[in-house]
Amino acid sequence: MTEPLLFILAMDQRDSIEQKLYDLDAAPSPEESASIAANKLLVYRGLLDAVPALPEGALPGFLVDEQYGASPAVLAASDERVSLAMPIEVSGRDWFDFEYGHDWRSHAEFFGTKHPKVLVHDNPGLPAKDREEQANKLAGIASWAKQAAREFIVELLVGATDDDLAEVGGDADRYDREIRPGLTVQAIEFLQDHGVEPAIWKIEGLAAREDAERIAATARRGGRDGRCIVLGRHAPQDQLDEWLRVAAPVEGFIGFAIGRSIWWDALEGRLDGSLDEDAVRTRIAANYTHFAETYLAARA
Repeated sequence: MTEPLLFILAMDQRDSIEQKLYDLDAAPSPEESASIAANKLLVYRGLLDAVPALPEGALPGFLVDEQYGASPAVLAASDERVSLAMPIEVSGRDWFDFEYGHDWRSHAEFFGTKHPKVLVHDNPGLPAKDREEQANKLAGIASWAKQAAREFIVELLVGATDDDLAEVGGDADRYDREIRPGLTVQAIEFLQDHGVEPAIWKIEGLAAREDAERIAATARRGGRDGRCIVLGRHAPQDQLDEWLRVAAPVEGFIGFAIGRSIWWDALEGRLDGSLDEDAVRTRIAANYTHFAETYLAARA
């Protein structure tokens, strides 16, 4: 039986929404917090609008945080059509830490999420001690997820060090094309060797199919059954389309987790009054459907 493709709409951003979408330089007021929560629910409704048009074998997912997204999380957990994913990490940190400290397990279990998720910054050029400490924390989550029969997602961001950028003359695009894929392989191997065994690796977009194949093979090295999905990184639609076309035909890639590229502009329109709720939902559904169709066409 063919494994379902997982198409996640990611709405777990917290710091970036507060600071960049709402332009806040302090903790949000109760009214601002309520507005953020309402918009997360609005994005979820946009996803639901798109669900009936998805082809068989495509599983919609919704990634949302507890802080602002408790309402859609409850709705998604009770909707058999949607696979709920929720973050465990504190938002906006360079190194992973638990959002709810030692109580993270009870929060992770409360909503019945199928996909606990962590965002991780790593690079082989970063300090070894910090990498070890981070990996040890993640290994504990991986062990818990396996025992709890949950499909753990590791979102791996491999940002350039100063030495990496110097190697490509400061060209960030060249870093993405020429250096990041190899570093991503090394980072996955390091985490695996430290007991971090997620069900799914959420990977930055790749320019070459052979790089996608290398990374997918690394996720499954040594008889592992790790799979990969493509993350969005707030890229423009044409860039994301290319990343999806590269990854979709590769064995071991099973979908995407895209967020801001789907809903950011729509919510900006909602906040400035140029779009009403129906228009926001329509735009979100259309953007999500576009990426699903792009992935499916490339896979076929």
